[in-house]
Parts: sequence; C-alpha cells; structure tokens
Amino acid sequence: MHGADYARGGIGGNREVVKMNILYITNHLNIGGITSYVLSLASGLKKRGHNVYLASSGGQLLPRFIEEGIVYIPIPIKTKQEFSPKVIISRVKLSAAIKRYDIDIVHSNSRTTQVLGCLLSRAAGIPHISTCHGFFKKRFFRRVFPCWGKKVVAISVQVKEHLILDFGVAQEDIFVIHNGIDADKFRPRDEKSRMEFKKRLGLSAGPVIGIVARLSDVKGHVYLIEAMREVLDANKEAQLVIVGEGRMKEKLVKLAGELKIVNSVFFIPEVEDTRDVLSAMDLFVMPSLKEGLGLALMEAMAAGLAVVASDIGGIKTLIKDGESGLLVEPADVRGLSVAITELLLNPAKAESLGRKARVFISENFSEEKMVSETEKAYSECLNPED
Repeated sequence: MHGADYARGGIGGNREVVKMNILYITNHLNIGGITSYVLSLASGLKKRGHNVYLASSGGQLLPRFIEEGIVYIPIPIKTKQEFSPKVIISRVKLSAAIKRYDIDIVHSNSRTTQVLGCLLSRAAGIPHISTCHGFFKKRFFRRVFPCWGKKVVAISVQVKEHLILDFGVAQEDIFVIHNGIDADKFRPRDEKSRMEFKKRLGLSAGPVIGIVARLSDVKGHVYLIEAMREVLDANKEAQLVIVGEGRMKEKLVKLAGELKIVNSVFFIPEVEDTRDVLSAMDLFVMPSLKEGLGLALMEAMAAGLAVVASDIGGIKTLIKDGESGLLVEPADVRGLSVAITELLLNPAKAESLGRKARVFISENFSEEKMVSETEKAYSECLNPED
C-alpha cells in the first residue's frame, strides 16, 4: 500500500526509515548539474537500501547510473515544451512502470518533468516532489499550472524566497536542501600532477583562471572574457580556460578575437569528471547573472581553489566575501579584473582563501547530508501526520 509506515519516530528524531520505491524523472542524462544531482541522490539512496528507478531519454552518463544498480526506464521526454506529446507518451509508459514497480514517490527535476510528475501523481495517487534548481521566469503556464508537487526542494534559501515571492508556493511546502558533493574526491593535486595536466591541455606554465559552466548568457562568460583583457595588462602569462559547451560559443570566440586575446583564451568541451581540469587551474571564476547554488563552484572550492564569483543568488550561501572567496557585483568587468589580479599578485592570499573554501564545503555541503535530508523529505511526504 502506497504511503504505508515509511518513517517511525518523526523527522529529526530517532527513526527507522523503511525501504521506499523511488522514481526519478529527468529530461536527459548528459553532463550537467541536474544529472550530477540525480546521480548523487539515486546512488546514495540505493546504498541506503531503497529501490531506485530512473526515467529519462538517456545520455552520456547513463552507464554511471547502471553501474550503481539504478533501474533505467527509457522515455521520450527530451523536450522543453511542457505540453508536448512526448509528455503524454511518457505518462502512459510510466503509469505502467509505477504499477509494475509499486512506486511510492516520484521526484522531478525540470519544468517538463514536473508536469509529467504531476500527471503521474494524480493518476496513481502517490506523492510527487520536485527540485527547483534555479530561477524561473514568471510565464503564464507556470502560474496557471504550477505542478510543483506535494513538496518542493529548493537548493538554496534564495531559491526558496524566489518560489514564495514569485510563484506563491507555501513556505511550509518547501524544503531547503543544499546540493552536496563528496569533497574527498576533489582533494588538491600535487604540483607535478598539476603541471602535467596543464601540458596536456596545451597550457603554458603561467597562471590559469578557469570557469566550468554551460556556454549560456546567464553564466556571464562575456564579462569574464572582457575582464581577462585587463588581467593580461597586469600579467601577460595569465591564461583563461573555459570548460563547457553551448550556443554562446561562437559569440565568445569572436569576442576573444576582437579583444586580441585569443591566444590566452582556451575553450575546452564539457567533461564528465571535472577533477582534472580543476587541477590545472590556479583560480576559479563564476561571474553568473543568476545562480541557484553553483555545483561547479562547490567543486572548485572543494578542490582548494581560490574563487571569485558574482554576489547573487545561492552563491552568497557558498562564499563569505574575503574569507572563503571574493564576491563582485554581477556584470562588473572592472570588479572581476581587480579581484582576479589581486589574487594572482598575492598567491598567499589565494592559498588561504582556497584552504578555507575547502574546509567550508567539506563541513557544510556533504553528499551524505544531501541524501539524508532528501530521504527525510520523502518520509514526510509519505507520512505527513508524523
């Protein structure tokens, strides 16, 4: 019976969590923050003894899920249209899977999968929970058909405030559960390993400023490239490494050419494992205009890198200015160049910021904590009276 005694003793107390059958829905399994998030949750909850299922259109990282023992259910959900026929086809296929696997709870991770999760929840009479990974535009259909689910996971306090103020989601229906990472995987590399990987990337021995993010205007690459022009005036050996793919690439390459810094800017395709590229960097920059939290930023901090980032959104949850990194106003080219140059000229300060950043991430944003708090959220959905 769905929603039977899944947690005894209540949330936050000594409690026995009974095995759940959990279904995750995501559009695709290509490299990116949402895929990493679902992989961490799915594998973590699988290790805790739950049965975990994943419905998606597939992608590069599918083998990683299979290795973790996650049951994969292919559906044609690779669409950004919330009322696409693909959503209806996926609903029919998953309705059968929900009965077959006796699914207890559905967890969606994007607008289209939220709509799908809502349809499945109503048809099967099981709870639907969604994660809000960032900030949504206040579009008509989002307001008329919210489809957030019984509960919503916000990845930062700032995202929670966005849900309440912009979409009227009830405060009591929101769990703030930060993304978590395994900081041990991002231990700083020794100097020899760092230099070897820099050579593999075609980089010189000069300092490396880096960013890992999809090439989208909201990530602020334009401002970083413009700031790099000023950084090079202070340090001609500096290099900028941009890791990621997206529709902005042609524009960004053109900009580097116009600024006559093309020989100092390196574009690298997205990578499945960021540890190697992070090891080649001396400084990480995240000049986003909007950011729910920033998984790549968390990984850079866990790797012991000094970080410079925009003073916006969930980034403010991660960085205390002057202590675990440096914050600048969004779209502030001058502010970026000054902060980057300061750290390049003061390696002792950069090292101190990086060391404190690593400790902060290790102590506050562990993968284990994210998995545990999400498990409690599921239990509360299934046992609201506890």
